[in-house]
Amino acid sequence: MRIRMTDGRTLVGCFLCTDRDCNVILGSAQEFLKPSDSFSAGEPRVLGLAMVPGHHIVSIEVQRESLAGPPYI
Repeated sequence: MRIRMTDGRTLVGCFLCTDRDCNVILGSAQEFLKPSDSFSAGEPRVLGLAMVPGHHIVSIEVQRESLAGPPYI
């Protein structure tokens, strides 16, 4: 799952759960910074388990091939 945030960061990880406030928990998450003019996007930062506040989420994308996998990890 890929989540784009209001500050330009992108988090990629495995969806674990959500709550009534639309917060999302990702497992094995990596953070990608928004590329700027001064430097290009470097290596992702490994976060592991990450909670993404719902009010900071701009978009959520799911890879199609991940839909064919088992419903659990």
